[in-house]
Amino acid sequence: MSDPKDDDSQGMGYLDTARTRWVTVYAPLGVFVFVLLFPFYWMVITSVKPNNELLSRDGNPFWVIQPTLEHFHKLLFKTAYPEWLWNTVFISVISTVVSLACAVLAAYAIERLRFKGSRQVGLGIFLAYLVPPSILFIPLATIVFKLGLFDTRWALILTYPTFLIPFCTWLLMGYFRSIPFELEECALIDGATRFEILWKIILPLSVPGLISAGIFAFTLSWNEFIYALTFISSSEVKTVPVGVVTELVEGDVYHWGSLMAGALLGSFPVAVLYSFFVDHYVSGMTGAVKE
Repeated sequence: MSDPKDDDSQGMGYLDTARTRWVTVYAPLGVFVFVLLFPFYWMVITSVKPNNELLSRDGNPFWVIQPTLEHFHKLLFKTAYPEWLWNTVFISVISTVVSLACAVLAAYAIERLRFKGSRQVGLGIFLAYLVPPSILFIPLATIVFKLGLFDTRWALILTYPTFLIPFCTWLLMGYFRSIPFELEECALIDGATRFEILWKIILPLSVPGLISAGIFAFTLSWNEFIYALTFISSSEVKTVPVGVVTELVEGDVYHWGSLMAGALLGSFPVAVLYSFFVDHYVSGMTGAVKE
């Protein structure tokens, strides 16, 4: 009598054929990669196209005949783009660090201290993240003006945590929930304080979750537009998303080459950040701590 496992393996053998792999794996994957990478390809070829090719209706729009770095030269040396880039890095890093510090304390208190109404507090924090920034910036503008922070970097550093902390707290709550509670019980029996448990046990085990929350917070800060447009007016204090759009569009004249060059350079830091921490990012999203 034949083994049922052998029959199953033979019956599913058609999945190993080349045609089936192309239809079920390679073709969908190729479409996905094309849709994902085409905007970056378009940014690259537009940023190195001379103006005569950009404005011409002749030739192949998906290729460059005579590439040039004129748009990058204009962006880096004839605009305040280096200052915009530094402002974006400075604001994003500080906002991310502050938001992570607050989110760690909030998530740990909600998940581990088990006080009455902790679940409702966690749900309220997550619902706060769902409030649109277009509604929040109205009351925040009053606070920024009264504190004398308008048209400064600190205006954005103050307001960005309003949407970063709820999201990071919600993300870290799920990760802290995956850490065995028995570790804390053993530490409490040995006389450790809550702060020592958080610092020496929870945080080292939560590195993937912290990296995931940090990447999300940094990306949200880097790409934020509404607050940066509302609270900043001076060119030298603008961030990359606002500076590129407001300074490289003059009325109905769009400097497409410099616009795409600015978008391309502005996307590199986030892409590098994801590439270096992709493993920690995936494990942080799935919860990698096991009992």
